[in-house]
Amino acid sequence: MVVKLEEKLMLPDFLSQKPKLKFLFTGGKGGVGKTISAAGLAYKFSEEGRRTLLVSLNPVHSLSSLFGQDIAGGKIKPVEGASNLYALEVEIEDIVERYKTNISKRLSEFLKWADIPMNPKPFIDIATTNPAFQESAMFDKMVDVILEQGQEYNVVVFDTAAIANAARLIGLSKIYGLWLERMIESRKEALSLRVKLSFRKEKVIEEIKKDPMMADLLSMQERFTKVKNILLNEELTSFFFVTLPLSLPIAVVKRFIKMVRGFDIPVGGVIVNQIIPKSIALSTTNEYIKNKYNEQLGYMREIGRDLGPLVRSYIPVYPSEVVGVNMISKVSKDMFSWIPDFLDELDL
Repeated sequence: MVVKLEEKLMLPDFLSQKPKLKFLFTGGKGGVGKTISAAGLAYKFSEEGRRTLLVSLNPVHSLSSLFGQDIAGGKIKPVEGASNLYALEVEIEDIVERYKTNISKRLSEFLKWADIPMNPKPFIDIATTNPAFQESAMFDKMVDVILEQGQEYNVVVFDTAAIANAARLIGLSKIYGLWLERMIESRKEALSLRVKLSFRKEKVIEEIKKDPMMADLLSMQERFTKVKNILLNEELTSFFFVTLPLSLPIAVVKRFIKMVRGFDIPVGGVIVNQIIPKSIALSTTNEYIKNKYNEQLGYMREIGRDLGPLVRSYIPVYPSEVVGVNMISKVSKDMFSWIPDFLDELDL
């Protein structure tokens, strides 16, 4: 494994080398602690005096439960008990409705232009119930947040959905661009056919400029290009992967890192959650905890061997559920300072 210099850094040093870092994503298998990790990162930035927005892109939101306060509703709300910290549980209903309106309008224009007497509603209903349509809507909402809230906040931390949905969401950053390019070229060709008998190039340009569908596509392309430049900029964006010291989450993270790198998204590193400290394992008579600790050591060796240079942070197991700002504050502090008390024994 070829390791860059910055890939040997723990979280505080890594972030200190990225002073312009503005957009952070957390991803991983379901149930590994993506939301907790995202909240811990966001809380740290807010404590430093930076106006910070924590955004849930997960269709099954959990920020309200995590903070123990009402954050639902698709509106940005201040997190009570934390300075400079705001939260948003993204809802895509407005995007879906906007898509339906635009599709209905454009499809009606096409049918009218082609002189086809047909009701477009069944086609719209089919298109907007497609799962891929929902993901496109979520991607579009993420674009809105980056372009709009990115102007208002110093840092934006995204809590993504479970691994498969997150991979497709990030992957859209590449596919979306290719689709737009092809759609624009196809529309140019269609408009050119309208005026092919005029033999006037300026007539084609005039048609393109006044065509509403082309205007929509060009506007989408402009927005997408801005966001793509942000997502691919390692000084502005980092994707952090969260895992537990267990076989399946580790395998998922290793696979997901390759996928994200394939889309040229900058990899920030790995956060290892729910670690049993050695001191707890030695002080308890509970056989289950002792066995889990010994099992954990094997998986920590695997993490060290395969992901070690990318590990940025460790989060211990807590005696109580992580709920409320006080617990998020504790998680955040540990993410930036806590080191397992058994690492020196693993010979990594």
